[in-house]
Amino acid sequence: MTKKVAVLIGSLRKESLTRKYAHAIAAALPPSLQCEFVELGELPLYNQDLDDAGTPPAAWTTFRDTLRAADAVLFVTPEYNRSIPGVLKNAIDVGSRPWGHSIWDRKPSAVVSQSPGAIGGFGANHHVRQTMVALNSPVMAGPEMYIGGAAKLLADDGTVNNDQTRELLTTFGAAFERWVQANAKPA
Repeated sequence: MTKKVAVLIGSLRKESLTRKYAHAIAAALPPSLQCEFVELGELPLYNQDLDDAGTPPAAWTTFRDTLRAADAVLFVTPEYNRSIPGVLKNAIDVGSRPWGHSIWDRKPSAVVSQSPGAIGGFGANHHVRQTMVALNSPVMAGPEMYIGGAAKLLADDGTVNNDQTRELLTTFGAAFERWVQANAKPA
């Protein structure tokens, strides 16, 4: 049975390494997982006053509805200052509110981080995991996916340029498929 996966990219830049990896991962996922890339750049910063007044911005409502309709979420993120980029944290916050209506509750997820540095965005990866666990999203424990030296693993056209990384993406995709199937909310 096909499952819809919302892909959230923690970078706004069109030519970001993170965006390129998100597309490479989506291409490596089994056909049973259909990806929808959800853009985060137009989400206004979260302000509870707007929810309390019953006047959430249209972008929040659209985002919440889109994520609510997804069966799973794939976070692909760079690391900014050893943590989550602000745009991604804001999206998580928008989706977790208003209180008692979180779109993340029981929605299976996985996290991939990348960095030009050697540790592959380890800090960002674990901060996303920590946040999602607090929101009751079953986060795939393994295989963990940290892509270090990320710029060196892509060809000029943005595709992955080596067999070992392609194999890692395929292994990750198969594990994510199993994770989504095992943790899918009942219909």
